[in-house]
Amino acid sequence: MVDTKIKIRDLDFFYGKKQILFNVDLDFYSNQITSLIGPSGCGKSTLLRCLNRMNDIIPGIKVNGNILYNKFNLYKEENSVVEIRKKIGMVFQKPNPFPMSIFNNVSYGLRVQGEKDKEKIKKIVRESLEKADLYDEVKNRLNSSAFSLSGGQQQRLCIARALAINPDVILLDEPCSALDPIATAKIEELLKKIKKEHTIIIVTHNMHQAKRISDYTCYLLDGKIIEFSETNELFNNPKNKLTKDYINGVFG
Repeated sequence: MVDTKIKIRDLDFFYGKKQILFNVDLDFYSNQITSLIGPSGCGKSTLLRCLNRMNDIIPGIKVNGNILYNKFNLYKEENSVVEIRKKIGMVFQKPNPFPMSIFNNVSYGLRVQGEKDKEKIKKIVRESLEKADLYDEVKNRLNSSAFSLSGGQQQRLCIARALAINPDVILLDEPCSALDPIATAKIEELLKKIKKEHTIIIVTHNMHQAKRISDYTCYLLDGKIIEFSETNELFNNPKNKLTKDYINGVFG
């Protein structure tokens, strides 16, 4: 029996007067990969960004309901957004390395947290790059600009940067959409490896990717959860006709 890492109950989300998510109930399980799938505009990324309060930076949003992370309500005012994002990290759709060296990209979060031990920083940077399957490719040019890396390498660098502060949960918003198949395969293998230590939630427009890497899949449509189950069950034996139509390409 897997433990529940994040529990969402009765979640409604509004941009101004426009409601984007409707009465979302969903569990994310520890050390599992959960994919969020659905057509463009269905609320996948909005839901993902609710999990580390990334939507807070947008004026006029409103959130009703509860999101419990290890039984703590993420939307209680006393919870620090900074502390939440240390535990629930995020990797974005397009690689977004900082305009600095490869080494400084990975060490950035540690320095922001006040870590001053240079040997400890070096150790964590190397370990994070190794976890991201990038160290052997960059070990002789750690002081080079992160922009000298290929797109796939930049995305793995962003994953290494997220790993360096040892988050409990990693959120990924279509992390392979700008990558070629070889770079995508490397990211997928990496995610399957690191789920041993982290809970992973990924938005993907690629249903084949969801089938390849995820333990659980959630299908959203028009801001509502249509179906959620183990991935093999959802793709091979969908319970809802809307799910069946979507995965068979009838629409979307």
